[in-house]
Amino acid sequence: MPEFLSALTQQPCRLSTPALVCSLGDNLADIAQRLFSGERGLTPTDSFTPGRSLPLGLVHTKLPDMQAWPVEHRSRNNQLLAAALEQLAPELAALRARQPAARVGVVLGTSTSGIGETEQAVAYFQRENEWPASFVYQRQEIGSPSAFVAAHLGLDGPAYTLSTACSSSARALASGRRLLALGLCDAVIAGGADSLCALTVNGFAALGAVSEQPCLPFSANRCGINIGEAAALFLLTPETGGIQLAGYGESSDAHHISAPLADGSGALAAMTAALAMAGITAEQVDYVNLHGTATTQNDSMEAQAIHALFADRVPCSSTKALTGHTLGACGALEAAFCWLALREGYLPPQINDGIVDPELAPIRLATADAAPLHRALTNSFAFGGNNATLLLERTDD
Repeated sequence: MPEFLSALTQQPCRLSTPALVCSLGDNLADIAQRLFSGERGLTPTDSFTPGRSLPLGLVHTKLPDMQAWPVEHRSRNNQLLAAALEQLAPELAALRARQPAARVGVVLGTSTSGIGETEQAVAYFQRENEWPASFVYQRQEIGSPSAFVAAHLGLDGPAYTLSTACSSSARALASGRRLLALGLCDAVIAGGADSLCALTVNGFAALGAVSEQPCLPFSANRCGINIGEAAALFLLTPETGGIQLAGYGESSDAHHISAPLADGSGALAAMTAALAMAGITAEQVDYVNLHGTATTQNDSMEAQAIHALFADRVPCSSTKALTGHTLGACGALEAAFCWLALREGYLPPQINDGIVDPELAPIRLATADAAPLHRALTNSFAFGGNNATLLLERTDD
């Protein structure tokens, strides 16, 4: 094995306590309680689709005031990140106390960035025939989230944003691990954020992919997704112990601009690669967080991939039934749910109507049980056949 590949495989990557803001809450105690009890955090609203009420994973937390920020950083997306950064502050302060000159990088995933603010500016232009004085294009640039975090914290390490649709923040975590393995950073803030806006809600509606009811992943009656918003961050450090990002797998089946490859082979390749990097077998995985969008095609192909690798042995669930699909943030958010499952020893239950789809390959859907969990795998699959899988492992110390 080439030396740099060996370094990637052997590099420890400790995940800090996650910093989360989502429709289940803004602190780990509340989020864990709702996650493990299967409480949905969906709000019916027609705010983005006038005249058509949809259940959305809205964040109701009061977010940090952004009026003192540079105008190019003033977006709801960055407010979500700022709220998460407040939770991450103790971990970051402890790192800087140990290593005052630590090289801290930032790798984030998003798909919306500040597009919501541009929508407001366009509406103003249509009314007034001029742009609002506060409008700057930079707010909607894909690089805005990482630029904001680096500026907000005064960091000068590598800072960049990935946008691969729904696998964005999962890939950001994998990318952060690579920065550590290559010795380019001493620590990396990695994760993602996406905020609700008309573009995404109406875009998925135009595809006929949204459900007007709370979504039903892996049910025979599933008919589409709910959209949500969130920010999820970790501090990655090259330390042993704690909960490790033990492996990741990435693949691209490039089958279709929006539909997944029906046989699940792209998803299977990503999962297999994550297991290989961690040096474990499928039998050693205790829980799988499914991508589970509740669309007909995604759930079908993912069930095939899961069955091919795990049969119906490992408990699985899609937490998008609780939070909605948080798009570019979902990979990091659901990695955080796996982190909580490993720490607490509880399974996030699969919430749907209990109607089994006989057309799906048989998999074991999780119930709200206590279980000794050591390893959890989480899937994120995106438009264009862009697939990412993360493998988290709880160590004994």
